[in-house]
Amino acid sequence: MGAGFDVIVVGLGGMGSATLSHLAERGQRVLGVERFEPGHAHGSSHGLTRIIRLAYFEHPSYVPLLRRAFELWRDLERGLAEPLLHVTGGLDVGPAGGMVFEGSLRSCSEHALPHEVLDARALARRFGAWRPAPDAAAVYQPDAGFLTPERCIAAHLARAERAGASIRTHEQVVGIEPAPGGVRVHTSRGRYEAAQAVLTAGPWMGELAPALRDHLVPERQVLGWFGIADRPAFAPEAFPVFVLEAQEGVFYGFPEYQVPGFKLGKYHHRFERVHPDRVPREVTADDEAALRVASARYFPSANGKLESATTCIFTNTADEHFVIDRAPELPEVLLVSACSGHGFKFCSVIGEIAADLVSRGGTAQDIGLFSLDRFH
Repeated sequence: MGAGFDVIVVGLGGMGSATLSHLAERGQRVLGVERFEPGHAHGSSHGLTRIIRLAYFEHPSYVPLLRRAFELWRDLERGLAEPLLHVTGGLDVGPAGGMVFEGSLRSCSEHALPHEVLDARALARRFGAWRPAPDAAAVYQPDAGFLTPERCIAAHLARAERAGASIRTHEQVVGIEPAPGGVRVHTSRGRYEAAQAVLTAGPWMGELAPALRDHLVPERQVLGWFGIADRPAFAPEAFPVFVLEAQEGVFYGFPEYQVPGFKLGKYHHRFERVHPDRVPREVTADDEAALRVASARYFPSANGKLESATTCIFTNTADEHFVIDRAPELPEVLLVSACSGHGFKFCSVIGEIAADLVSRGGTAQDIGLFSLDRFH
């Protein structure tokens, strides 16, 4: 039997590392358990860059969370040799009347976010890498940019350890059950007890949380880095991060950073449902083709060879909103997932929210959108 803890955090990717850090800094006796190594490429918290944006087309209620997330990322990077958050500005592009453009505009309007509206001609003139469709409209919001996820995780874990957290890596959690005074967590190496547990296991949430099993869809994603002919046009100071709603699908992209190439992804890449332990990791010609339709049409000066590519997993709910709620069958367990492919930017604030819920029994943030009740 392992030593008793106040809280055990299961999974130390973006959400888990942040939760562990916030709990440890509040003086909680915490244990973090990670199946792989921190910053691994098996789940949803890797890929060198992740978008962070305030003009949130998904729902305006995310904006207050994002404002706090920006504050917390800035706090986390204080004293580090390199920033974790790089501001490039952000573009939400699509047809007028479409989900991305209208949703982004709504968030800007409801929360008085500074922004500009550009038509296709103005977009191409201002950002020379773009060749938008003639009917495209864009919301430009200057605060957006990208996070470096592997470094974010390392920073949260380092802060957690400095505050006294215990961390076990290469140890798989295989079950959680009630125990006197809390929960018992069984792993591949032993068992531990705590008053509470927080599950932040990403695509493995369905394996560990019966209440989520029927509501989560792990989906294979592919990210590609395409060769650039006009590299200055894709530098971080010249090329904002973006979300693009087009007739070929909804794409997202980044300036060139750290590795060669224009980074491009597509939401619901090829609609491949997967088990997280059996994800096809090889990137195929079909994967490349699904991305190249966008680089060829909308970014022709970055339609060179596929310099590199990687796979990751989006774990989607039906409405693509998060889950932050107590497990109905075991209320001592807080469920924090799934994040439907747009969660990493929120890790800093969701870690704080999870710590609020565990240590205080509530949070001042509005998280009603993330309740389990919506599935019933």
